Order: sequence, then structure tokens, then C-alpha cells
Amino acid sequence: MSNLTSDADIWPCVLAVAGSDSGAGAGIQADMKTCSALQVYAATAITAVTAQNTLSVKSVVPISAAMVRDQISMILDDFPVRAIKVGMLCNADIVGAVAEVLASHRQLPVVLDPVIVSSTGKALLDQQGLDRLIHELIPKVTLLTPNIQEAAVLLGWTEQQVLAESSLAIKSLQLLGAQSILLKGGHREGPECQDLLWSNGNLLPYSAPRINTHNNHGTGCTLSSAIAAYMAKGYSLNESVAKGKGYITSALKAADSLGYGMGAGPLQHFF
Repeated sequence: MSNLTSDADIWPCVLAVAGSDSGAGAGIQADMKTCSALQVYAATAITAVTAQNTLSVKSVVPISAAMVRDQISMILDDFPVRAIKVGMLCNADIVGAVAEVLASHRQLPVVLDPVIVSSTGKALLDQQGLDRLIHELIPKVTLLTPNIQEAAVLLGWTEQQVLAESSLAIKSLQLLGAQSILLKGGHREGPECQDLLWSNGNLLPYSAPRINTHNNHGTGCTLSSAIAAYMAKGYSLNESVAKGKGYITSALKAADSLGYGMGAGPLQHFF
């Protein structure tokens, strides 16, 4: 009796390209948990290993660019990948390797979460890496998902400028070459958390009540993974952003049920 399954029985597949978080709240671990919660299979390419907890990032060790390239290529050659999520890339060589491989798979939607600095202030991408991210990788992605801080770094603006001129910031980010931009609003003040999506010449707001929790580590990784997961399931970009926003809001609401660590703890991905 055959143990083979039909295509209808197989979960959609996402390739997550990101660093490892020893606390498992962000990075590749958050990607895998998010995809699993949404019934999507997550294959992985690990770009770095970090030593961190809920209080700080102690150290980061990059994987070689050749190894990152090989991981991505091996998955794309064998797995039915329907979307790619890209997170922390660490340095210029890794950024270049990822951009090189993606250039041969332009048919796949790519969600790029531009991880530049940790929430505790640790630099997670060097200056040469940032330059190559802007010039080589961003023009190849379907959706760029910066927060306010990351948008400011990408544009060479202050965070206050991004907050004050969000529409102009999004249009300026679009000039970097990504098909669409999702400017995340988690760093804004107020009772509502509003993300802004620039897609096909339209600016669309996605709002949800701000969740009062200290356990918010990995929100960027989780949202970008959720969007990629929904795109792999066949939803449009707009639908994937809306559904991803709903998923992360629920994961934040349930985060205090975990309560791991003395600092910013992880979300509850399996609410």
C-alpha cells in the first residue's frame, strides 16, 4: 500500500531565510511556529546563530554565504515552495548570496522583513550589507515590511520624520524597487496600531487595537511569516496582509499566557 499523498493533502510550503533565535521568540523559530499554526510547511535556510534571551542579544555568528546559498538552492530544487520569507541576513556576503539565488526564481513571491537592528539595540546588519540590501535585494522582493525604525535607516531619515510623513516615507521606500511596501505601525503611540500598505499605487490602512503586553518579541518576524504563509495558501497580497494582521493581533493577545523570561517575552503563536 503506497504512503504517497496527493497534492491536495500537502500543506503549502514556505521557505524561511533567517537567523536562529536561542530564545525561540523571533527569527527562524518564530517563522516555523507561525507557519505551523497556519497549516503551512516551513522549510528553512539559516543565516546566523544568535545567543540571546528576552533581555538582550549577546552574540551573533553568521553562517557562510556559500552555506546559505546552498541551503536555499537545495530547498528550491526539491520542495514545492510557494512563497519565500527573508529576515536577518547579517552581512553583505549573505545579502548578495540571497539576491543571487532569488534572481533565478522571480516567479515566487518574496516577503522581506529588513532586520537591521534588534529591539534591544544590537546591530544585526553591517553597513555594507545594508547597501547591498538596498541595491540588490529590495528590487527583487514582492513586499518589504519595515517598521518605523527600519524605514528611517533605509531612507536616511529620522524616526520622527517617518512618523510625521508616513505617506511620503512609503512612496520613498517604493522607489527602492520593491513591488509593495508595508510600513508597520507598532512603534506609533495611541490606542490603534495602524500599518500602511502601498500596493499598485494605492495606500491602504490596516488597523487593530493596540495590545497592552510586554511580551512582544518577534512581532516583525511573525507578521512577515504570516503574510508569506497566506500568500503560499493562494490569498492575494491585500488579503494576506489583512489575515496576517489578524493573526499577529491574536498572538499578542495570548502572549501573556506564556510569560517566559524577565524581558520582552515571545508571542503565543498557537493561541
